[in-house]
Amino acid sequence: MNKPIDILGISAFYHDSAACLIREGAIIAAAQEERFTRKKHDADFPHQASAYCLTEAGIAIKDVTYVAFYEKPFLKFERLLLTYLSFAPKGLVSFLKAMPIWLKEKIFLKSLIQEELSYDGDILFPEHHESHAASAFFPSPFEQAAILTLDGVGEWTTTSWGIGKDHTLDLKQEIQFPHSLGLLYSAFTYYVGFRVNSGEYKMMGLAPYGESKYESLIRENLVDIKPDGSFHLNMDYFDYCVGLTMTNERFHRLFGRPPRRPESPVTQKDMDIAASIQKVTDDIMVRIARHVHSQTGMENLCLAGGVALNCVGNGKILKQAPFKKIWIQPAAGDAGGALGAALLIWHQHLKNPRRADNRHDRQLGSFLGPNADGDIKQLADAQGWVYEHIPMDRLPGKIAQLVKDQKVIGICQGRMEFGPRAWGAAASLAMRAPGRCRRSLI
Repeated sequence: MNKPIDILGISAFYHDSAACLIREGAIIAAAQEERFTRKKHDADFPHQASAYCLTEAGIAIKDVTYVAFYEKPFLKFERLLLTYLSFAPKGLVSFLKAMPIWLKEKIFLKSLIQEELSYDGDILFPEHHESHAASAFFPSPFEQAAILTLDGVGEWTTTSWGIGKDHTLDLKQEIQFPHSLGLLYSAFTYYVGFRVNSGEYKMMGLAPYGESKYESLIRENLVDIKPDGSFHLNMDYFDYCVGLTMTNERFHRLFGRPPRRPESPVTQKDMDIAASIQKVTDDIMVRIARHVHSQTGMENLCLAGGVALNCVGNGKILKQAPFKKIWIQPAAGDAGGALGAALLIWHQHLKNPRRADNRHDRQLGSFLGPNADGDIKQLADAQGWVYEHIPMDRLPGKIAQLVKDQKVIGICQGRMEFGPRAWGAAASLAMRAPGRCRRSLI
């Protein structure tokens, strides 16, 4: 009997490092390193996530056929170096901070992966947006679909679209750095006082409380948007190419103040700015989606990349673009690149067939992480805690009664989810005091 082909996918070193393992094309396990280290958006090498995936598959690292890293480090270094050279001598401080890390860790990733994993097998490096595209299409329920990836930046690409058919991907067009919808949104995230690569969801949540008063200012000064959704940023207002911040003094003068200090009060102006950039983002996403539909004629669309976590923009695509169905990778950011890289090797590199199910995707509800049920029981027993096991048929009624009794409930059932919107297997439930607005916090 032939040994099964196990592929370990990895993303690391920039944001949300993760690991996944697929066996003969089936997703066995996937998890972000932050779920083990408890460091939000942990970007270190995914030691514990990799170990979990191997354990879940019941194999050792020597049994892995391929390791797939989600991008090409030399191509990314080329972009970094050429960007610094084009802006020199500006950005020297940033350059001097970045180079030691790159020269020590990030360029020679093949050797580092071999060392960190104690692995001497084949290591393959797809491009960043190829990994995103693979994570969007291959687990989807569609036999064929248009694919759209949008993020901050991979090696050079910030936006791409293409077609997925059966077991192959074909990326047709792209937008390159420094012109990036993800970095535009992150620049405003920084300006409104939230952390870049972490607080974008806060920006999205803040937007409904404001009015898009600054939309015209953004369109007239910061971004030129074409009818097909392609765009060009005015880099005179941004500092992210070589600086230590996202925006510069010219940007701050345009909006009449410096960036909001983190943790300071959020003003109505902050809400209006959030609403304005969300409106611009929605427009770009819809225009690109419409263009992709016109070029591909596909009924279905698959999305990935960090911008695909903007569920408001996704909703606009669903309502305003001609696609009948859309499917979004639950771990749409860099973590999902680990899964995409592994699937890309299985289907595109090894040319293995793919069978789509129009009713169900292959992501298994994204319940791909560890199952903590046994650990919780073991901990409770070790600590001598008093607890009661409630059968599943009694659980809904018990929860309803506890909420009615003003209790706060934490629920954790089954495997942990893969991706940042992880609320299906774990939740917090509460009810406000009588006489006030009652709410379920999920």
